[in-house]
Amino acid sequence: MLNHCFLCRNEDLKEMLESSKESLKLEAMKRIVGLIAKGKNASELFPAVVKNVASKNIELKKLVYVYLVRYAEEQQDLALLSISTFQRALKDPNQLIRASALRVLSSIRVPIIVPIMMLSIKEASTDLSPYVRKTAAHAIQKLYSLDPDQKEHLIEVIEKLLKDKSTLVAGSVVMAFEEVCPDRIDLIHKNYRKLCNLLVDVEEWGQVVIIHMLTRYARTQFVSPHSSSFIALIICLCQVVMAVSQLYWHLAPKHELSIITKSLVRLLRSHREVQYIVLQNIATMSIQRKGMFEPFMKSFYVRSTDATHIKTLKLEILTNLANEANISTILREFQTYVKSQDKAFAAATIQAIGRCATNISEVTDTCLNGLVLLLSNRDETVVAESVVVIKKLLQTQPSQHSDIIKHMAKLFDNITVSMARASILWLMGEYCEHVPKIAPDVLRKMAKTFTSEEDIVKLQTVNLAAKLYLTNSKQTKLLTQYILNLGKYDQSYDIRDRTRFIRQLIVPNEKSGALSKYARRILMAPKPAPVLQSAFKDRDRFQLGTLSHSLNSQANGYLELSDWPAVAPDQSVRIVEVVEPAGAPVFGKSKPGKSDEKFYSDSEEEEEEEEEGSSSEDSSSSSSEANLRFVLTSFCVHVESESESESEENSDDSNKSSSSQSDSEKKKKTLKNKKLQQQKPDSKDRYWSHAV
Repeated sequence: MLNHCFLCRNEDLKEMLESSKESLKLEAMKRIVGLIAKGKNASELFPAVVKNVASKNIELKKLVYVYLVRYAEEQQDLALLSISTFQRALKDPNQLIRASALRVLSSIRVPIIVPIMMLSIKEASTDLSPYVRKTAAHAIQKLYSLDPDQKEHLIEVIEKLLKDKSTLVAGSVVMAFEEVCPDRIDLIHKNYRKLCNLLVDVEEWGQVVIIHMLTRYARTQFVSPHSSSFIALIICLCQVVMAVSQLYWHLAPKHELSIITKSLVRLLRSHREVQYIVLQNIATMSIQRKGMFEPFMKSFYVRSTDATHIKTLKLEILTNLANEANISTILREFQTYVKSQDKAFAAATIQAIGRCATNISEVTDTCLNGLVLLLSNRDETVVAESVVVIKKLLQTQPSQHSDIIKHMAKLFDNITVSMARASILWLMGEYCEHVPKIAPDVLRKMAKTFTSEEDIVKLQTVNLAAKLYLTNSKQTKLLTQYILNLGKYDQSYDIRDRTRFIRQLIVPNEKSGALSKYARRILMAPKPAPVLQSAFKDRDRFQLGTLSHSLNSQANGYLELSDWPAVAPDQSVRIVEVVEPAGAPVFGKSKPGKSDEKFYSDSEEEEEEEEEGSSSEDSSSSSSEANLRFVLTSFCVHVESESESESEENSDDSNKSSSSQSDSEKKKKTLKNKKLQQQKPDSKDRYWSHAV
């Protein structure tokens, strides 16, 4: 019934589209776009819709192109029939129509129209509308994926668009650069400072792309900054905060990293999707720089409303931040988490307690005793995880904790989780000499239930039998032979192979040869204690904020971050000659004239001369630092300028309200403001000269 109604609706829409009245066609297109917005499939209407692509009604044409952008890739044959119409639309007076036509053309994934697409992209890249040029940058990526052989021609277009001064185009062309030719760093040299200046006004997604590109650029073109100070970060957008944070992490000196801490912690109030990415990056940072986030430790306390993956990441960060000073506070917090109804989180908390016990020797015994108490917990998951962690901790000092091993052996019958049972059996076998009376009894119990156990438990049972045969053969010889016979005919080939190997190793015969002489050294060799490490320990090999870092696996298209060069490359590649218009003042090169002398004091002139002298002496050593500062402070320039203008306005308002101020004082204030405005270009130009 519903399908019949849907077909009837499509027929009605087709009739409206084929009507001679523009109003009916427009109404039909509005309904169709509405269906698409609701997720309905309107591809059957493609032939009726595409007929109206040449309509003279602008509003109708816009809706038609919205539809075509959605379905051109699915209905390529029908779209090809109207390709001449799309080409004519590229000359349409309306910029939205021109951009939509290019978008539809680039959505037709047919190799035969590659030359047409290439020509259209070249024409659109010189369009007067920045919106059309932005669309051309997007089309570059689509054409490259369709025909990689066009790379050289596309690079020419990218080089042209990189010179574009529009903030609307900057992010899109950098994205095209990253997709098509990320290794062509030479294309960035001349546009480096321009991109830094445009960065503040680019939309947030464009900012993220540009910042990632500038991070790679800085790591290849500048030496590592050892001593430089950067302006504080003032950013509010989530994506941009993450992008700038990774830029600071990879580029800034170590003592400047605390600048990004508050911004990252503030993002933890965002949606859980944002929290997840931010916490992943903080988890990586907190391993190397505990001091960055230690003052904000309470921000990582788990809330009852947090999702499991958020809780686990916060737990990871708290464990990374643990030290002798705050461990008591963290352990009290962990005691609450163990009681959580979220079993996966409770198990992760027990693992975190084990890590704290390993990393901080002062609390090892305290953590171990606490985990032993958890063995009496009613929750099977908690008990099982406690057994696994205790097993790892006991490997550090087994002789001092024989009582704990005995206690775990008594609980063996009540534990049903296979990993926990296997851990206890491993402990019995590894330290059987410390519990000579209990270990054979455990083996006797396992002989009864061997056939019904999981494979991991069976393997540890075979190992336990072999070790007891070597250390206490009088009491366990028959038990061992019985278990080896059971394993010989087990359904799992792993169990059968292990059984045959153990039999040849511990039971000497003519075929076993000399290997049986070393059975004790092989099976009873001392094992190194396991190192409990963070799951984020090795993630720093990936750039923060990338998909590869989030997945802990190199994703397609990931670009590795280069090491700092030992010697800075040629800095002159970023020098751009600016042709000043006739009559325009050249800032930073000419001294103030006589008419300006009354605006400057002698002390200020001396300071300027000293600054110019020192900059010429240290230009070679400070160029890399200045360039890095130029990247990192681009976000703050507009904020500073706004604050300056606000302060000037406030001062003017206060002057007007003050009745006691004389006319001469007001004139001095005005002259001072003019002086600031005149000084501004000079200081900016001096900064640019340092950044060369």
